[in-house]
Amino acid sequence: MSKAKCIMVQGTMSGAGKSLLCAALCRIFAQDGYRVAPFKSQNMALNSFVTRDGLEMGRAQVVQAQAAGIEPDVRMNPILLKPSSDVGSQVIVNGEVRGQMSAAAYFKMKRALIPEILSAYNSLAETVDIIVIEGAGSPAEINLKADDIVNMGLARLVDAPVLLAGDIDRGGVFAQLYGTVALLEPEERARIKGLLINKFRGDVEILRPGLAMLEEKTQLPVLGVVPYLKVDIEDEDSLSTRLDAGKTVHPLDAGKTVHPLDAAILRLPHISNFTDFMPLEQHPLLGVRYVQNTRQLGTPDLVILPGTKNTVDDLLWLRQSGLEAALLKLAANGTPVLGVCGGYQMLGETLADPEGTESGTAQTVRGLGLLPTRTVFTGQKHRTQDTAAVTAAPFAGAALTGYQIHTGRTEVQGVPFCTLADGTPEGCVQDNVFGTYLHGLFDTGELTEKLVTLLCRRKGIAPDSAALIPMEQYRQQQFDLLADGVRGALDLDAVYAAMGLENPRRNAQ
Repeated sequence: MSKAKCIMVQGTMSGAGKSLLCAALCRIFAQDGYRVAPFKSQNMALNSFVTRDGLEMGRAQVVQAQAAGIEPDVRMNPILLKPSSDVGSQVIVNGEVRGQMSAAAYFKMKRALIPEILSAYNSLAETVDIIVIEGAGSPAEINLKADDIVNMGLARLVDAPVLLAGDIDRGGVFAQLYGTVALLEPEERARIKGLLINKFRGDVEILRPGLAMLEEKTQLPVLGVVPYLKVDIEDEDSLSTRLDAGKTVHPLDAGKTVHPLDAAILRLPHISNFTDFMPLEQHPLLGVRYVQNTRQLGTPDLVILPGTKNTVDDLLWLRQSGLEAALLKLAANGTPVLGVCGGYQMLGETLADPEGTESGTAQTVRGLGLLPTRTVFTGQKHRTQDTAAVTAAPFAGAALTGYQIHTGRTEVQGVPFCTLADGTPEGCVQDNVFGTYLHGLFDTGELTEKLVTLLCRRKGIAPDSAALIPMEQYRQQQFDLLADGVRGALDLDAVYAAMGLENPRRNAQ
């Protein structure tokens, strides 16, 4: 049997999207009729997987194997490092624990692991047609290059052509790619067959002048600008947190199931009334998580700003943490945003505290500007039990029961969210942004179902049957979405040519 062809994806940094790109390539090659396997010589992650034969490997290669349609195999990840401190890790080789090592001790011995890496790779290469190899971090870490076994060092050992990916979402992608190429040795640069720009949002035409200059300076072609794909594929190490009885819970302690719809609730420093959202957690299609920073936020299907004991301070925290900018970007792209009580106040144009009754300081603060409302705080607290009917599309007709408890009077210039039983308009709606003072708004279940219907429609899921989709079927759908997005953005003729193959779909297009 002839040995497999290979392609390697390296990145300009950790988090550049290598894992998902490799999963996409695994899926694409499998769709094109090849037997495919992923490979990463050395992985660092706490979130591991146990294979059918009881061996331990990193989850990224498990996901990639699932994308390729094959059983996860420890040969796909011969070395797994599980950090135990800032300077030490548990070292797992071929699925078995070798011991605890300091970083210095591991660096001294890791070259001795090359025979085991090559044995795993060569054994895998006898069973498939193509191996998709994932690098780690950056190949231009010049302090580590001498003993590299996961980037260019591995590429040299297995004679792999390389695609170099940069993350435009973090900014500075041209410097990332040019700087990385510039720091490589000539023989390493010669391995790179093309550059990829990953996680792009917007009009690719705006990038064209920069792409031409990048190609001129690096003497390498840009083989694709991959859009920021909204796919529900598990990350290797989720950093999300959630609340459980008012306490922050590590993701390992949270629910293990993956849901088709992702609702992110901003965990404000002074969050209150988070029980408003417990009914959402019971819906079979909704995954509800609490997030504290932009990295956790990602690209959810829904963002909720909850109530807070200190609206002004928490708004300023939102601004300083970078969550405001991330939220505004999501809202501008059409993601539904819901604010309740203090979260509703934040969504407006201004929050005025002329007597310092809310924040302790007389001040007027700019709001998020997503709703045409202005709030003035006074010492008087509004406390009522209410029933209401939502009047705003697409939730019109949902019956609500709940209560209001807030300081602040909000002047609304736009469309109300609902009408109270006495005929008073309440809340505000503008485009995909909704705000209300009503706590307990999901308790009847009617708003929940209408909200889920909206989110399903936006995501192309049938709300009446999606709950019955088995997890494995859902996962495969997401892999297909990922492959479709990358296939449409990548010069696959060039990728296949880099491996010495011809694109099997070339003549069919």
